Amino acid sequence: MRDRLAVDLRQYLEWLAPVLAMVTIIVLWEIICRVFVIPEFILPSPSEVVTAGLNQSASQWADNITNTLTVAVAGYLVAIVVSIPLAVALGLSPLLSRTIFPILVVIHSTPVVAIAPIIVVTMGTGALPRVFITFLISFFPIIISTVTGILETPEELLEMSRSLRAPRIREIVQIRLPSAIPYIFSALKVSVTLAVIGAVVAEFVASETGLGYAILFSTSSFNVPAAFANLAVLVVLSLILFKIVSIVQVIFFSWSLETTKKK
Repeated sequence: MRDRLAVDLRQYLEWLAPVLAMVTIIVLWEIICRVFVIPEFILPSPSEVVTAGLNQSASQWADNITNTLTVAVAGYLVAIVVSIPLAVALGLSPLLSRTIFPILVVIHSTPVVAIAPIIVVTMGTGALPRVFITFLISFFPIIISTVTGILETPEELLEMSRSLRAPRIREIVQIRLPSAIPYIFSALKVSVTLAVIGAVVAEFVASETGLGYAILFSTSSFNVPAAFANLAVLVVLSLILFKIVSIVQVIFFSWSLETTKKK
């Protein structure tokens, strides 16, 4: 009974510690802004940020959140659909890997902020360039981690598959991909937050709606509290999307969590 209470207390403290840390930071932030009388156009206090957020109408919030979330999720899903099959091909073909991988590195190394205006000029100002920019920012971690997982498949499982003369497609679907699941979900958690960043970057150059556009518009008019309010909502969206990916892993691939702990 005592051991059980100790475990419950430890779990409670693990959950409470980050909450207390965040509350402490916010309280100190408020105190510093009030004591040193920092102008809101330099660093708004949390109370001023909340007030600015409340001054925005519900329809504004709904439109901005919906637009940003739609672009982020669309670009993220495209990244998954493109990256995982490509990563499997790269992992299984050394020739393809030597041919394609350097190109992917060049694409990833190119600052998306620099080429975003070019993408907009090429593709127009609709949703397509914003989704494409989001895809460019979020696809690379998925490819890297998936290739790593494919190559880290236990050799004894592959030998067993070959001894049973299993088709190559069954080896991929039933052995290699399941072995790569922990790596894939690690990348998916990183990429989902990058997708939100990609959506914001896209809105800076190719949108008149969305949280990114709201931040850009607010800062251009020196309404810094409103910019911070939209930024806070962006952080919350990223955390929610990250948690959703984690929940999907827990529900459908809970065994991969044990594999990750062992590694």
